[in-house]
Amino acid sequence: MEFIVKVEESRPASDGKPSAGPVYRSIYAKDGLMDLPAGLESPWQFFSDSALKNPENKMLGRRQVIDSKQVGPYVWLTYKEVYDSAMRMGSAMRRRGVNPGDRCGIYGSNCPEWITAMEACDSQAITYVPLYDTLGPNAVEFIINHAEVSIAFVQENKLSSILSCLPKCSSNLKTIVSFGKISDMQKKEADELGVSCFSWEEFPQLGSLDCELPPKHKTDVCTIMYTSGTTGEPKGVILTNGALVAEVLSVDQLLFLTDRVAAEEDSYFSFLPLAHVYDQVIETYCIYKGASIGFWQGDVRYLMEDIQELKPSIFCGVPRVYDRIYTGTLAKVSAGGGLKKKLFDFAYNYKLGYLEKGFPQEKAAPLLDRLVFDKTKQALGGRVRILLSGAAPLPKHVEEFLRVTSCSTLSQGYGLTESCGGCFTSIGNVYPMVGTVGVPMTTIESRLESVPEMGYDALSSVPRGEICLRGSTLFSGYHKREDLTNEVLVDGWFHTGDIGEWQPNGAMKIIDRKKNIFKLSQGEYVAVENLENVYLRCPHITSIWVYGNSFESFLVAVVVPDRQALEDWAANHNETDDFKSLCKNLKARKYILDELNSIGKTNNLRGFEMLKAVHLEPHPFDMERDLITPTFKLKRPQLLKCYKDCIDQLYSDAKGLKA
Repeated sequence: MEFIVKVEESRPASDGKPSAGPVYRSIYAKDGLMDLPAGLESPWQFFSDSALKNPENKMLGRRQVIDSKQVGPYVWLTYKEVYDSAMRMGSAMRRRGVNPGDRCGIYGSNCPEWITAMEACDSQAITYVPLYDTLGPNAVEFIINHAEVSIAFVQENKLSSILSCLPKCSSNLKTIVSFGKISDMQKKEADELGVSCFSWEEFPQLGSLDCELPPKHKTDVCTIMYTSGTTGEPKGVILTNGALVAEVLSVDQLLFLTDRVAAEEDSYFSFLPLAHVYDQVIETYCIYKGASIGFWQGDVRYLMEDIQELKPSIFCGVPRVYDRIYTGTLAKVSAGGGLKKKLFDFAYNYKLGYLEKGFPQEKAAPLLDRLVFDKTKQALGGRVRILLSGAAPLPKHVEEFLRVTSCSTLSQGYGLTESCGGCFTSIGNVYPMVGTVGVPMTTIESRLESVPEMGYDALSSVPRGEICLRGSTLFSGYHKREDLTNEVLVDGWFHTGDIGEWQPNGAMKIIDRKKNIFKLSQGEYVAVENLENVYLRCPHITSIWVYGNSFESFLVAVVVPDRQALEDWAANHNETDDFKSLCKNLKARKYILDELNSIGKTNNLRGFEMLKAVHLEPHPFDMERDLITPTFKLKRPQLLKCYKDCIDQLYSDAKGLKA
């Protein structure tokens, strides 16, 4: 295992505990996990140092809205401007009675005000609590009360949402600051409940620039991040200053050793939710290195246009975004005609061959990069040199495609809110790590623990089991939920619930989820997430939710078909229905079902893992209906609630019963 080193031997099963494999750490931390430099106590120091070093550098930018149909170029705030604003905001919070260790909510989509509010909290050692932009008022109300949030910075279009839940949470929440304006009517509504409201311009006038900042410590709680989860109430993940600082420095260390660190001339495109730790860590890293951050408009229709305007050099995406780039590029290549496609395929295979031989990105095929792949590079603005992927597994064919055609290194990572973001990362210029999440970060040690009920053995020749972590970037527990903390933190090891497999070179591959298993009526265990990943290889679908239970002997699924693929099928079979009607068409359903089961057979799925019936859903699974988490994971209980009638109908039809 060339990329990891063993630091402890394996442990046999005993006293009711399953066996566990050896403990490993990254080759880049072979002599010990990364230590924090003396005197570095808080993420605030990253920002204040950058503002002192480069006060006039661009920091936060957004596009100027000219009118409802026209958007202008990016307009920037400098490091000094953001620093002064954060200092005044922090001082104003203290004037409002918010003290170090108290909780401040931040509610809204990515924008300069979000980061400014975060830095204002850091300046005064106040714990910030992201309020999920994608969750409804009930979850926001729950978090405000559970975390005892006393002040909240709120996006203008979210004010009505937060005001609607004030009657049930005004015992904690006493101050609301709008990211923009706030109406007299809204102020009056809040004031009647004992809550004071301020506009973004009004609030800093309560503070000053020369306020004394409180001491900060690594052990202070920096943030409580509530994970939406796939079941139950949100859990408040406690992350300390030390954990966040260590995570940022580990990112920097790995880029220094394997690629090129971020610098002042770099720019980052901010569109993944800041309420999620993945994006927050990367933005904090960019601030630490003095880079600029440009925000999207918040409308997916203009996402690619915003990217073209900003031309970022660092891009953090999720598989859904990368898959759009993949399918869009292939469609353009095919539309260019046979000769163009042959040239592209030749260039692709030529460069792939050199990457597989171990050549780094910039030396694999520089001439072909300029002649052929430059157009793919332009899809993300033309300047990208670092691509990062997380939140869900990136399909291997998409990762390979991007590594070949993007002219950029690509690192797929794996992490959880509880691990302060990334705990594993693939190395961008090491091609054999394709299809894996790479090696542990330099702050983390990992081992696999056997899961006998699923047939995973951490001590076998191909070690498989639950991924367990320990190190300096782990969370300190779940806020006010010691019971849940004790379930996952056992003997100093955090049990992730994800099933991994060590690869021969030391990289980790995520293969399953521990909890997403159920038993069919004949006793067969079904690892449903694994099945969905297989079926997602079918090019004719974009999403799938596979369902079964212990009362039924077979599986059914709700499938979101690829619109173009279904319409192409319809054209070839003289079907004239629109897309929505096609989804109800019995022939179309059979076509998709046959395609899925063909993929299943190709991938050696067993008989009980094949699908007996499918429902075609024209609308993507979305957060508006609470069917997916902000990181696009399926929320299975909510999906069942939404599609219960469809599921019952599928089982009824498949058994030959009348509806």
